[in-house]
Amino acid sequence: MNGILITTKIKLLPKQEQYQALKRTMEQFNQACNRISIIAYESNCFSKVKLQQLCYYPIRIEFENLSSQLIIRAIAKVCEAYKLNKKTKCQFKLDGAIVYDQRILSLKGLGNVSLATVEGRIKVPMFISGYHISVMQDRRIRGQADLVLEIPEGERINTSEVLGIDLGIVNIATDSKGEFFSGAKINNLRKRYSRLRTKLQSKGTKAAKRRLQQRARKERRMARDINHCISKNIVEKAQRHSSVIALENLNGISKNKQKSKTVMKSQRQRLSRWSFFQLRQFIEYKARMNGVPVVFVDPKYTSQECSSCGHTDKENRKTQDQFECVSCGFVANADYNASLNIKRRAIVS
Repeated sequence: MNGILITTKIKLLPKQEQYQALKRTMEQFNQACNRISIIAYESNCFSKVKLQQLCYYPIRIEFENLSSQLIIRAIAKVCEAYKLNKKTKCQFKLDGAIVYDQRILSLKGLGNVSLATVEGRIKVPMFISGYHISVMQDRRIRGQADLVLEIPEGERINTSEVLGIDLGIVNIATDSKGEFFSGAKINNLRKRYSRLRTKLQSKGTKAAKRRLQQRARKERRMARDINHCISKNIVEKAQRHSSVIALENLNGISKNKQKSKTVMKSQRQRLSRWSFFQLRQFIEYKARMNGVPVVFVDPKYTSQECSSCGHTDKENRKTQDQFECVSCGFVANADYNASLNIKRRAIVS
């Protein structure tokens, strides 16, 4: 009989020495990932089984404090990362998550968890919500978990400017300094995947359904990677220019009927499927880590308002890309004009 799969967030409550042990484990684990990544890239080997045969023993010797199962999890993490792009060598941050499976993690009742570290097994107190306690009580729990350590917020920087960010379709993001983060690559890939999905769905076989699930996972990984790169670039720029980051408040973008009326029918699927909320989350947490303030403004009419004279008219938006004010004649890229409006609204508020 198959078990029930549930997902829950569990907060660990480690003592200071336990926290340091987990932190050292995380750092060595990701150092091992970087060494494995070099081997995988240089040997053009991305199969989990073959890569494990190739590098398990050398990595085990080099990182002698990591248990054998942590080495295996590191190999799996590297292989997963290369599923997205095998042409670029992957690098891992030292504070990247560790995937703990049932061999290196075990629950001791619902109050403690046993974890493998570079200093041996440690038993750490944990907090579980009341709902999940009722679900998990009196059951034998098995599964895996991502270990993520909370990083304190960075010291707030002194700001003298505002960096307005417009989120869009043709350009995923555009900032008020005129830099565009194009969505052409992802949109072309998604068109191709959409055609493939249609073919697979028409077949309806088990193999076709597996392919559909694989494609969906690959698409999510791709979107996540792009969102990470964009958010990192935006936060670093805000730091360099001592700027507050200003974003539109796009809560409920896929449900807001008024918003969707301003979007061409052919683009609505792309708008609803792109993970704007994820991108916003990445910008927010990276900004907090680096002490960069983030503010949100009303998105109403940012695409129709002239950033030069303030005149608002839907006729100002000539095409998806072109903005031309019917009042003062100001001409600009439509996304860039919107980012200037976002910047101005943040300054005013």
